[in-house]
Amino acid sequence: MITMRGDATDPAAGAPAVRRGGPPRPDGRRAGVIRVLLVDDHALLRAGMARLLELAYDVSVVGSAASGAEGLEMAAALHPDVVLMDLSMPGMSGVEATRRLLAAQPDTAVVVLTSFADPDLVTDALDAGAIGYLLKDAEPDWLVGAVRSAARGESPLDPRAARIVLAGRSKPTPVSVLSGREKEVLVLVAEGLANKQIARVLGIAERTVKAHLTSVFTQIGVTDRTSAALWAHRRGLVSSPPKTPPGR
Repeated sequence: MITMRGDATDPAAGAPAVRRGGPPRPDGRRAGVIRVLLVDDHALLRAGMARLLELAYDVSVVGSAASGAEGLEMAAALHPDVVLMDLSMPGMSGVEATRRLLAAQPDTAVVVLTSFADPDLVTDALDAGAIGYLLKDAEPDWLVGAVRSAARGESPLDPRAARIVLAGRSKPTPVSVLSGREKEVLVLVAEGLANKQIARVLGIAERTVKAHLTSVFTQIGVTDRTSAALWAHRRGLVSSPPKTPPGR
């Protein structure tokens, strides 16, 4: 966990910023201070965001998690106001972590982080309940402003990523581009089966399964099994999203 305290320099005033908000309440929180939890598998990025956010007089970084599962544990213990959630992490994805976190703590504002390579994942995160999203190369002022906006119940959306997501939604890839066998493989991936299991179910070689998956990924514009599974769910090929990341 990264929890930073101490005087920070206010860039505007050039003097130590005084953290306002009065004495702690009975629950340990300080009135007017936004409690933020960072969830990202890149330690340097988490540390950089923590230092940046701690410069703001009204923001406190209360925790830093390296995975979706760890983020859920910290959120349950810390009850943050805002969670900055990475999307692509090993193990539990940011989409699934967002869905589970908000099911347990619906008043928490989740803002997803993205490198904006996969608009479908961002869309899935918003569908899971995230209030907004940021690009990882956003200006520092935008990050702080987005946290404040999310805490007010607004939706901070980076305009560059918004354009790409909207463009992707305007031209959805139809299910009809896939062959019958490719659809079968995709459905089994969405149900969480590994390639060996899919091969046994369909009575084909594992290398054939891999070939079908490569074709599916190319045609629907995704790069991993989780994205493919979520694509299948959105288009009605499976009745519910995968409970855990699909196997390999």
